[in-house]
Amino acid sequence: MTSFKTQIAAVMAGVLALGTSPALADYPERPVTIIVPWGAGGGTDTIIRLFSIGFEEAMGQPINVVNRTGGSGVVGHSAIANATPDGYTLGACTSEITYFETIGLAPITPASFDLISRLAVIPAGVTVAADSPYNSLEELIAAAKKGGLSSSGSGLGGPWHMAIAGMMKQVGGDVNTVQFIPSQGGAPALQDLVAGGISMFTGSPIEARALADAGEVKILGIMSDERSPAFPDVPTLKESGVDWSLTNWFSLCAPAGLPEDVKARIEAAAEQAHGSAEVQEALAQRGITPLFDGSEAFSSYAAAFANDAAGLLTDLGLAQ
Repeated sequence: MTSFKTQIAAVMAGVLALGTSPALADYPERPVTIIVPWGAGGGTDTIIRLFSIGFEEAMGQPINVVNRTGGSGVVGHSAIANATPDGYTLGACTSEITYFETIGLAPITPASFDLISRLAVIPAGVTVAADSPYNSLEELIAAAKKGGLSSSGSGLGGPWHMAIAGMMKQVGGDVNTVQFIPSQGGAPALQDLVAGGISMFTGSPIEARALADAGEVKILGIMSDERSPAFPDVPTLKESGVDWSLTNWFSLCAPAGLPEDVKARIEAAAEQAHGSAEVQEALAQRGITPLFDGSEAFSSYAAAFANDAAGLLTDLGLAQ
């Protein structure tokens, strides 16, 4: 006959076995929220909403996308970082997390989050007005090195500011040779470009595509290692002899401290969703390059990106 002590030991062993991974057995039990630190209809918002179609199916729960804007991305990213790390509040971290602290905006770094994976990348480009005298990258760069030109597309120190600064540094100019005019995003910057207020737009060519199709702007180059499938006729800077690229990225993240089993569940569901034909095709149709690198590779990439950004922002005189 089994002794009472033996029965108790067996029960306790069972409890401990169940207790090793309760979150994975139950998670997710309710809807999951993804905080987007940027406005509705923008690039980050579009990517997350398209991804969420597949993510909702993979998670088996509704996915609520909430926009928390303000402070050049600080408000939304702070909300993500300060949320309870239980897997029910996730976020759409963007490249700003690698330099918020560098430029003194907020004590936010990649370590403030559990980084799940990049979801998509969008390279910077070089776009001019249709009536611009420059018809090639070579012509524009030659003029830019002489001074007197301006660019826009993001806030000071933002990715599109670093795009033009890095390009000018690579061609032997000063990072501030082209005056950068801060803007609230690509749309107002492109309006300024068409109106003649700035010389070039160094943001995403995707944002400029509608105006290019309408004959109001010319996309002269793209800052990626290879030509974009969305713009097969637009040369890369490297094809024009400029060894420079800058790709903005958009990711799925969570507040730091997720239970490991919950994090693994999220990453597996995210990879499944991202790989679905529905999500892949929806992103590609909009000229967005899908990318899924997973938590380990993404964490390494973010650290390297932060280091490169710190160097460029120091050159620009924006590092605190």
